[in-house]
Amino acid sequence: MRFVTPVALALTLAMAGGAVSAPAFAAKKEEKKAGPKLNVTPDVLKALQVAQKASEAKDLAATKTALAEADSKATSNDDKYQIGAIKLNAGIGNNDEALKMEGLNQMLDSGLTPPEQAGQFNAVAADAALGQKNYDVAIQRGEAALAAGYKPEAVQPTIAQAYFGKAGTTNTSAEPARGFTQKGLAALKAAAEASKASGQQVPAQWYQIGVSRSEAAKLPEVTEWATMAYRADPSGQNLRTLVRLFQRANPNITNRENLDVLRLLGASDGLVVAQDFTEYAEMASKTGIYGEVKSVIDKGRSKGVLNASQGGDLYQTAVPKISSDKSTLGAAEADAQKAANGKIAAATGDAYLGYGDYAKAAAMFELAKQKGSVDADEVNTRLGIAKTLGGDMAGAKAAFEAVQSGARKQIAALWLAYLGTKGA
Repeated sequence: MRFVTPVALALTLAMAGGAVSAPAFAAKKEEKKAGPKLNVTPDVLKALQVAQKASEAKDLAATKTALAEADSKATSNDDKYQIGAIKLNAGIGNNDEALKMEGLNQMLDSGLTPPEQAGQFNAVAADAALGQKNYDVAIQRGEAALAAGYKPEAVQPTIAQAYFGKAGTTNTSAEPARGFTQKGLAALKAAAEASKASGQQVPAQWYQIGVSRSEAAKLPEVTEWATMAYRADPSGQNLRTLVRLFQRANPNITNRENLDVLRLLGASDGLVVAQDFTEYAEMASKTGIYGEVKSVIDKGRSKGVLNASQGGDLYQTAVPKISSDKSTLGAAEADAQKAANGKIAAATGDAYLGYGDYAKAAAMFELAKQKGSVDADEVNTRLGIAKTLGGDMAGAKAAFEAVQSGARKQIAALWLAYLGTKGA
């Protein structure tokens, strides 16, 4: 997929006394500067005069014949630069892309391109080579453009695409495709950084390309790209990608940890397919959070994602227990206040969180922290969730930032990424 619009050439070259004016690009209006003073061989000059007249007459065949004669008589870089300039002009005048780029490349290869224009000329040549799927030349010209100080936000995407072209789309997790993909991702990241530095908005598509390319090549930086994609477009779908990457990288997380990850999908509208809802309900069921089993299945059914039978066994098991479970919460609160440690408070907070009573849940988690002898990282995670769902974004941020280690710290980071899109 090409995601850079090729720079359009609009060049006017004139030949007078062996001197050629330098090309000027339509995309950048600025005063034209004189090209190099050339000492062109007389025989070459004669052939070029014929070529120029033929080009003006739109006789492309005669133009190319004269240019071929000029090439055969060229003995110096001055000759080659001048021939390239006329080829470029003739290609533009006759709408011949191949001749145009042959001329530009000949000018560049002569070594006589003015330094102040070498970057722009190489950038155009790189983009043209990319369009022709000549990936090695695209990379070579792109790197020359960067070395000449030309705009990295314009050149790095071309280099990235060239490396992705070399990598292809099959078996990209094996070398050399994997290495080409890594180089392409490095160039794409540099393009994004340069675009931001120049005040331009980075296309969200770039990050999606980063995710898909790194995912296909099985590269560890896929999570970094998914995070950037989410920041650029904080949708539930992009957050879902982040969550699924986390789960895949941490297959041994506990049911309780997984529940708190899936709660993030619920909060961010990242529950998309039936499996999302049933997995969430299963984790809530396994940890005895009956209210949440019911609410997530009800949500899936109301959205039309779950039919009456999907998750039905979980639903039928949980719903009869809800009434009696709720009736014990008042006594559990009282017990939590009198307890020597925070375990009852934490369990009561879990229940309130599952029933959507976020204020009471937060109060119980705060009490559990105060009394101690609990898993502080888990309690802080769930305190953050309760405060997020209750609308206290600042309090939620503080709670998540207090999570210290392990998978819990990564889970908190996912929630913090979500909070960042809410201004917290």
